[in-house]
Amino acid sequence: MSKPLLSVITVCYNSEKTIRETINSILNQSYSNFEYIVVDGNSKDSTVDLIKSFEVEFQKKGVDFIWISEQDSGIYNAFNKGIKLSSGKWVSFLGSDDTYTPKALEVYAKTISESKEEIDLIYSNVEVKDNQHNTTDTINGKWSWRKFRRYMNIPHVGSFHNKKYFSKYGFFNESYKIAGDYELLLRAKSSLKTIKIDEVTVKMANSGASNNQINLVFKETLKAKNKSGGINLLLCIIDYFIAVFKYYSKKLTSAIIR
Repeated sequence: MSKPLLSVITVCYNSEKTIRETINSILNQSYSNFEYIVVDGNSKDSTVDLIKSFEVEFQKKGVDFIWISEQDSGIYNAFNKGIKLSSGKWVSFLGSDDTYTPKALEVYAKTISESKEEIDLIYSNVEVKDNQHNTTDTINGKWSWRKFRRYMNIPHVGSFHNKKYFSKYGFFNESYKIAGDYELLLRAKSSLKTIKIDEVTVKMANSGASNNQINLVFKETLKAKNKSGGINLLLCIIDYFIAVFKYYSKKLTSAIIR
């Protein structure tokens, strides 16, 4: 089996409480042909000191560990910085409060090596965890254009993107604040080539988006579907109101049950 070079990117800001666990999950991978890139947004807490403390450990493992700390204009600006620093043909984005399972990169590398065609995106199942590390949900959707054109039905965290995709469709749109990953993948429309790994490779923190963030998700999703997905504006608006109704109905039901 060939061993493709994988690039894992973590973007962080004031993440001293969580980033140690994230970095350890990378350091303890069974697969070794990867590089790890951390893009810090000029943190004011001890995040940078924590990042520095791992340099020797990555050196011992023989893994390139690249990090920068400077102000950015948002998460997608930081993602783009990470891509430009990367050397691998495949790139993933792991949150500063998320973790990979120990064999995650090995599984992705095997999938890449065994693929018989040019693939744009490889994704997996993702476990959602609470503050006590208990699993509260599993995201296990399968990509299809019929579903994806309506909503983001697959997990983006930890997924690997073929770097050729960025050459063909461009980098993340930095005008987005929260739905830029969805917008990026919509650009390929129905021609997006994906492979699903039907096992959990990522454990994602449930940070609990505020109402303001949820409203922004809905608005940016509508914009992305219409502008980048080429989807009829009326259908986008209908989907928008359906999503808003479902979200607030669920919140109301939960409040009544309590």
